[in-house]
This record gives sequence, structure tokens and C-alpha cells, in this order.
Amino acid sequence: MTKRTTAKYKIDRRMGENIWGRPKSPFNKRNYGPGQHGQRRKGKLSDFGIQLRSKQKLKGYYGDLTEKQFRRTFGEAERMKGDTGENLIGLLEQRLDAVVYRAKFVVTMFAARQFINHGHVLVNGKKVNIPSYRVKEGDEIEVREKSRQLIIVDDAIDNREREIPEYIEVDIENLKAKFIRVPQLKDVPYPTIMEPNLVVEYYAKN
Repeated sequence: MTKRTTAKYKIDRRMGENIWGRPKSPFNKRNYGPGQHGQRRKGKLSDFGIQLRSKQKLKGYYGDLTEKQFRRTFGEAERMKGDTGENLIGLLEQRLDAVVYRAKFVVTMFAARQFINHGHVLVNGKKVNIPSYRVKEGDEIEVREKSRQLIIVDDAIDNREREIPEYIEVDIENLKAKFIRVPQLKDVPYPTIMEPNLVVEYYAKN
């Protein structure tokens, strides 16, 4: 288990928002930052602070990616045609762990990463154990047959916290999903406001 995974519940409080929209988020009870200085009155953020917070929130949402991983993805988005912010969202949603999470095969983004690492997921019939694997339009993702009885999967199926977005087609009975298309920002069911345009501004200055 990584250090980032064990600290996941601090992310909401650090961001000052319930970024996954979960009822169990500690932010619902303690809407201040973690640690002994968490309850100090916060000053107004500078433009740089707002941009940094937007980057950290988006990075944290996808399982608290490392800065190297996130910067590399941003670099790809920047080289693509079109709006860099929209491209960034599309690339993040094409990650296999994001698709497994969206399809509701697991309850959290962190669980999706671990689920894939342990070899429970097939893409087009072949086992893939890399959470950052880039899913393409038309790819079929499914839970391996031997893994379909796991408690973590049953819990996710019964969970009513999230809706499955329209860019992923899911056969929940057979635990299969199809990635229909790369979404735009407006298509992604974030429970809080994400501002990839501010991430673009952040990297433009740093």
C-alpha cells in the first residue's frame, strides 16, 4: 500500500472540498485542513494559489497522481490539437483506473488502481495490470471471471453514490464495460467544480 493511498482521506480536507462527493468523507464532519494548524483562519489565495489548488484538486481526484505522472499527461495534452484543458480531461478519463471507477466495478479511484494492479481486469480479453493504461474508443473492459465474486465488487455494484456517465456503456450483470468516446469536461460527472483552464495557466507560468 502506498503512502498516497493511506493518506487519501486527508485530500478532501486539504483541498477544502469533498472532491469525490462521498458521504463518508471526513470533510463532512471536519471542514478544515488536517493537522494541528488546520483550523487556522485562511487568508485570501493569490492567483498562483488558486491555480495551484486547481491543479492539486484535479491531480488528487485521480488517485493523487505523482507530479511526474500528472505533468507528463499535461505535456501530452499540450501537444494535441484543440483546447489543452479539454485534452487533459480526456486523457485522464482514458486511464484504465478511471474507466474501472466510472463503470462502478469498485467504489473509489484508489480501489480501482489496486484492483487493476492485482490483475482483476481484462481489456479486450487480455489482462492489463497497469492503472495508467490508455483506453481507446471501442475498447471493452471487464472484471476477470475469477474475480467477480469479490466483496469489493459487490459493494461497488450496490453503491448508490454515483451514476455511470454516458460515454461508458456498462453491462453490470456481466461486469463488462465499453468505452464509447473520449469525454469533454461537461460530460464528466465531477461532484465538485474542476477548472483545467487554471491548470493550463499554472503550467504556463511554471
